[in-house]
Amino acid sequence: MSEKNGVVDALRVALSANPGDTGVRLHLADLLVSENIDLREASEHYVAVLATDPAHVQALRGAARAFRGLGDDVKAQGYEKLLAALGEGEGEGPGSATETPQQASNVTSLHVDGADRHPPKDQPSSAKVTKLRVVDGSAEISDWDGPEPVVTLADVGGMDHVKKRLHLSFLAPLQNPQMMETFGKSLRGGLLLYGPPGCGKTFIARALAGELGAKFMSVGLSDVLDMWMGESERKLHEIFETARRQAPAVLFFDEIDALGRKRSQIRSSAGRTIVNQLLAEMDSVGKVNEHVFVLAATNHPWDVDTALRRPGRFDRSVLVLPPDEPARQSILAMQLKGKPMEPGIVVAELSKHTDFFSGADLVHLCETALEYALEASLTSGDVRPISQANFHKALQEVKPSTRPWFDTAKNYAMFANEGGSYDDLLDYIKSRRL
Repeated sequence: MSEKNGVVDALRVALSANPGDTGVRLHLADLLVSENIDLREASEHYVAVLATDPAHVQALRGAARAFRGLGDDVKAQGYEKLLAALGEGEGEGPGSATETPQQASNVTSLHVDGADRHPPKDQPSSAKVTKLRVVDGSAEISDWDGPEPVVTLADVGGMDHVKKRLHLSFLAPLQNPQMMETFGKSLRGGLLLYGPPGCGKTFIARALAGELGAKFMSVGLSDVLDMWMGESERKLHEIFETARRQAPAVLFFDEIDALGRKRSQIRSSAGRTIVNQLLAEMDSVGKVNEHVFVLAATNHPWDVDTALRRPGRFDRSVLVLPPDEPARQSILAMQLKGKPMEPGIVVAELSKHTDFFSGADLVHLCETALEYALEASLTSGDVRPISQANFHKALQEVKPSTRPWFDTAKNYAMFANEGGSYDDLLDYIKSRRL
């Protein structure tokens, strides 16, 4: 395993020196998945490749496998359907091995595109080209007829500075319409949540939707990208139109750097036109986004196109940091609730040894300690509660995943802080002596 880790480290160094090398990026991602080293990092590499080449078969197949391993079946199925549309699925089209009969019946509606599409080279010119349009029953998935959110900001532990910013940006104006009218405050524009992975950016966005009593619409890469020219832009337009029809709504773009990457870093014209469409939908003539709250999250804000971060679009940024000690204590207590534990374990004391741990790291820590207790129980044949020794062993194995992110972010905060974009991050780095 150490040899594999050495190869992974070497590939990471090579990729850092040449971020545009797709071959190295895919090699690294495939190794991370095949050896089950870091599925989250692997998924980010695949998404980065697809941002420049949406029809890259190897990246689509790898992304489906990575997200399936992460337990995100919705995204995994989205990439598998793109593979099926490209004729590269395991069992091309509906009824493949990865689909249930019910799923296959829901993906049988064909939309025939006529003369504006050219058939593939290996297809007779007289044949009509058909394109799969995914539907759920009789309604298209893009209708977003999902359940209303049930969490609010009160369910978010800690992060008081983030809640305060959200309150000033969205909640206070909406809850005080007369005050908003007096000051001429507009609710248009967007808010960008950025920070290390696993710190709760997506959960905060869903909690904001619950606080507003609004419909929460989460948009992923597979919801936008399409193999046909112009279809990605059409899908993006329909997403915004759906949000406008269902206002008030929270439109949330996860991993916005994949869709809104700096155009100077995108080689394909298709990728640049998607960014242009996103710019037009957020702020342009004839686009009314009143009561449509656009949020986005990213681990790499420095890769987001600068035009997306100007006033009127994602003009406000909020840094989402790893949970502080009270928040870590709350997360640990929630994860250990109902689990068999030795009486001597003090969650407050345990939280002091988890500095820089993300929320996801804390969950993984508890799961690791539980696995050690389960192993001891299976060996002895008796139930062995989680002990302090289990946590000590788990702490030696589980390390904070946020440190590599801070190592990268430090360079941008210190040397690429245009207009004070990363002042909050720089203050945190200096205060923690990172």
